[in-house]
Amino acid sequence: GGGGGGGKDGKDSKDGKDKASKGKGKGEEEKGKEEEEEEAGSGSTGGGSQEEQIRQRAEEILKKLPKLFDVEAVQTIYPTTYAESMNTVLAQECIRYNALLSVMQRSLSEVIRALQGLVSMSPDLEAVSNAIFDNRVPESWEAKAYPSLKPLSSWVVDLLERCQFINGWIQNGCPSIYWISGFFFPQAFLTGTLQNFARKYTMPIDTVSFNFRIMDFLKAENAKATPPPQDGCYIRGLFLEGARWNYENHLLGESRPKELFTDLPVVWMKPEQHREKPDQGIYNCPVYKTLTRAGTLSTTGHSTNFVMYLELPSSEEESVWINRGVALFTGLAF
Repeated sequence: GGGGGGGKDGKDSKDGKDKASKGKGKGEEEKGKEEEEEEAGSGSTGGGSQEEQIRQRAEEILKKLPKLFDVEAVQTIYPTTYAESMNTVLAQECIRYNALLSVMQRSLSEVIRALQGLVSMSPDLEAVSNAIFDNRVPESWEAKAYPSLKPLSSWVVDLLERCQFINGWIQNGCPSIYWISGFFFPQAFLTGTLQNFARKYTMPIDTVSFNFRIMDFLKAENAKATPPPQDGCYIRGLFLEGARWNYENHLLGESRPKELFTDLPVVWMKPEQHREKPDQGIYNCPVYKTLTRAGTLSTTGHSTNFVMYLELPSSEEESVWINRGVALFTGLAF
């Protein structure tokens, strides 16, 4: 009988130990959870509920947004003139950026108020707040924006850089090297460049087209020290996929291993009259705004994604680069 009792006692004490360890586990779990929450709270995005995180993120973006461009003041400083088409391009860019910035300002302010319980959360505001939480660009912003594949955080950084580029132009006059990626509508800028040339030399604009010179000795960072060209313009900010620019022999070259995208040097877009395209020694490289390489025709008759063909000097047959799908982009997906 004693043996049996001992077995029972042993079982009881084992149960007690199990309960104790379970209790201890629960207490530790709770403590661990609290610590985790504290850690999350001290993180940059902030812990707390989903609503709290969305509100913080919305406030961060709203705080960073620049003021709307004063289009009237811009048109006073840079009036529409026959000789300078860039003034019109600048005013149009300001109007387009203002449309995007005002939609963002309005929806961010409303999302913050809705999360504070001051106004009701409409389906539109919910869509914006969900997108902010998922680090996606809200559809209502995309509708007013330029094509981009970036996640919201990178997209906001890119937008601020674009506004800075336009602001610099307003304050300091036409830049000597234009950041092609900073344009809402780069096609208008390219047409403006051709128009300036045609009007300067009184030529019909349909007889004028671009020649391309890769200015690989010019540094995009030293834009201030670089005088603008006599005719045409310098552009920077293009990314090359499937190949790289060889600075030694000044030709299109093989990509290095594990290098997906490389920067293209500054390009001189040089207008010429009755220009004949070269038959060889170049690759006719397509330029797109995003990596999807597809777009739709907009009301202006321009593609929403394809920008132009840019001739890159090459010693290889064109088919080599075509088979590799070599292309240029004004923006990447990160």
